[in-house]
Amino acid sequence: MSDPVCFYLDEHIPSAVAEGLCNRGVEVVMLSEAEMLGARDEEHLDFARRKGYVVVSHDDDFLRLMAEGHSHSGLVYVPRERSIGEMIRGLRRLADVFVGEGTTGRVEFL
Repeated sequence: MSDPVCFYLDEHIPSAVAEGLCNRGVEVVMLSEAEMLGARDEEHLDFARRKGYVVVSHDDDFLRLMAEGHSHSGLVYVPRERSIGEMIRGLRRLADVFVGEGTTGRVEFL
């Protein structure tokens, strides 16, 4: 069995999502905790890849970087219209899927 997933939430994902996931036993790192506020998207991808974190973002630029072939340890793209509850439920489900199937190079849409 794979290690549990850790989601790396970008600055636009509400902290309530992090709190909800943590309350459900999902490991989460916020940009502020990682001291990565203000970093470029490429730097976030590199940091997350080195740590084995799955990036969670509303930012389309991450999709562009994936299409350009940047290596990564996983991305979950979340449309802005998703509610906090939808994000928590969807990410919780993906955490279970990722444990069984791995995350490297995967892009999921919530």
